Amino acid sequence: MSEDMVALSPVRTIGVAASCGLLGAGGVWVVRAVWELRLAGAGVPAGGLPDQGGGRHRPLTSLENGYQLVGSAGAVLSLASAVLFLMWLGRVRDNARLLSGRAPRYSGIWVLLGWVIPLGNLWIPRGIVADVFRDSSPGRRLPWVVNVWWVLWLVGLVSDVGVINRHSTDELIARSYGDVWPLLLSDLVVVGAAVAGAFVVRAVTRVQAEREGEEFTEVRAGKHM
Repeated sequence: MSEDMVALSPVRTIGVAASCGLLGAGGVWVVRAVWELRLAGAGVPAGGLPDQGGGRHRPLTSLENGYQLVGSAGAVLSLASAVLFLMWLGRVRDNARLLSGRAPRYSGIWVLLGWVIPLGNLWIPRGIVADVFRDSSPGRRLPWVVNVWWVLWLVGLVSDVGVINRHSTDELIARSYGDVWPLLLSDLVVVGAAVAGAFVVRAVTRVQAEREGEEFTEVRAGKHM
């Protein structure tokens, strides 16, 4: 039975990047909510809604153009934050395997597939994060923010946030003019999930960073995936 010395991968930098990405995306959604309030306050322009029906669309006003730019920025930042979060999650998951000396409950592919598999996406991502924390710091209680983050994510998944992501800019502008409050509630859920997610990243990163750089002895027999 041989023993090998194993060092953890560094997590501080990717953790900071993932947290900043989430907070940045949440910040853009705050701006988006402000723009929706501005549209609601301005009311429908004299030319009517952007979508005129019959495939006809009038030119957007400067306020509407601004909303389109904010929405595009939000989409780009959301994608970037998702990539950074997944990179972080993959790294801390690998570290947790080294720390625990046992195969994780969910294999590596679930770090990606867990978010898109119907029904499985209701619990697998949270399970991965929870397992990483417990394997990284046995005996510590799972931070409450993990559950807050996941509840907000699920609310967003089944609420109007999904509708927002499927609607065109013209349709969202029309909803801002007509009934802005559901959009604002959806924005609030997104911002809350982003902020809570940043705290989740910080909590998991912290427990691993406490042991980062140390060497750990792993008895290979029976402990590899």
